[in-house]
Amino acid sequence: MQDRLVHRHRILGIDPGTLLMGYALLDVEGQKATPVLFDYLDVRRLDGQYARLQREFFFLQELIDRYHPTCLAIETQFVDKNPQTMIKIVHAQGVAIAAALSRDIPIVEYSPMKIKMAITGNGHSTKEQVAAMLQRFLHIPADMMPSKLDATDALGIAYCHFLQLGLPFSAEHAAKDWTTYARQNGLTDKTLSTPNQRLLAALAKKK
Repeated sequence: MQDRLVHRHRILGIDPGTLLMGYALLDVEGQKATPVLFDYLDVRRLDGQYARLQREFFFLQELIDRYHPTCLAIETQFVDKNPQTMIKIVHAQGVAIAAALSRDIPIVEYSPMKIKMAITGNGHSTKEQVAAMLQRFLHIPADMMPSKLDATDALGIAYCHFLQLGLPFSAEHAAKDWTTYARQNGLTDKTLSTPNQRLLAALAKKK
């Protein structure tokens, strides 16, 4: 009997920012995801927006050359009340995308709500809730959790893409997130009170 094909990926997750840029690498083998690293780049000491963007661009090229990710997952559709803030974030997004394109890395984009929904089942979760769920899903020791949420945001973006890769897909019954998939496959437990608890229970049964 022929062995079942196991898909392997190394996802680079980027949380774009003009002062702090979160980045994470997530190795995927079949249905298993393992963090390689997750951290943030601090460019606040550099003088001027363009110097910061340049540093981010070269940093990402070096990161890609060293770790050879198979795709870039990036957060997009950022909305802020301040138009200037939005413009700066878009610049940072463009720099990350340009760095990936310069190395022929495929790019996928996810909105903040999509990322939160995929991980917690709630599109309005806080950054702290996303970080806590990632810590549980990926079995990250407390002393390895970063001090800045930019790093866990980037890990969440990579993990969101992992969930999209790992979900069984059919044209008739496409599951858009783990909560939907669990409900479609009878993995939900209505005695559990919160979406997060139901999501964890579904993932535990899936292992």
